[in-house]
Amino acid sequence: MFGFEDMLHSEFTELPFKIMFYVIIFLFGICIGSFLNVVIYRLPDPDSPSILGIGQTKEDKEKASHCMTCGTKIRPIDLIPVFSWIMLRGKCHSCGSKISARYPLVESLNGLLYVLTFFVLDINVKSIITCVLMSFLICIGFIDWDTKEIYVSMIAVVLLLAVPLHIFYSMEHEDVTLKSRIIGAFIISVPFFIIGEVSRPIIKKKFGEDFRAIELGDTYLMFAAGAFLGTQAVIASTFIGVIVAAIGGLINKYATQDSKFAFGPFLSIGIAVGSLCGNQIAQWYLNLLSAK
Repeated sequence: MFGFEDMLHSEFTELPFKIMFYVIIFLFGICIGSFLNVVIYRLPDPDSPSILGIGQTKEDKEKASHCMTCGTKIRPIDLIPVFSWIMLRGKCHSCGSKISARYPLVESLNGLLYVLTFFVLDINVKSIITCVLMSFLICIGFIDWDTKEIYVSMIAVVLLLAVPLHIFYSMEHEDVTLKSRIIGAFIISVPFFIIGEVSRPIIKKKFGEDFRAIELGDTYLMFAAGAFLGTQAVIASTFIGVIVAAIGGLINKYATQDSKFAFGPFLSIGIAVGSLCGNQIAQWYLNLLSAK
């Protein structure tokens, strides 16, 4: 599409161009990742300044750019994604207090996912839309990990991304049909909803706590993911997410003795994998079954 199809996968494309392209994409990705840190930190906190800076007072702006320990204003040079944290050795330049490693982690993760997306999908509209999806999955995963809550507004964006993906890419390439997207939206979300409804009274009766085995946020997320990915890919994504969640749950149980944990981060991992190679994974499994 737009004359760039298979450019990165072509044997005629020079290696220096590929390296330069991936470096630029990574740098762009970590810059976006820096903004994702702001979203992850501020969105769950009603007292935080506006994410986009709308309606901020001078005091809000000063509050948003200072060390949380000593209150010193953060220098512009300390705001370079990833590299500033490395140069500062993870410490405030003024008081020496530790700066969470999660900031460069989120930035690097976003940059690496952008690079991986273009590496797998090449240069096209699907890659651009998938990169947007990756960023929202990072926000969804980290916020859910912190708060045990998934914001419907973010899920709505994931759902809306399915529209331009289908119009500008899928209709031309016919890799995922409209029917597949509609079925995909319900094939996982409906069982998730049923499990949540059935489990709620059982958990309340046994443990005296009012929560669901699978929360509505996870259900809505898989509805949006199904519309974006299509039937086969969303099934593969769910399988991956559940397997990773099982491993993560066991580790969490061992470390904290608490069986409750956020499901969203693991579903986000599954969706990220599914957006890159979900159909291939599903097809591989179907071929494996047919070979028996």
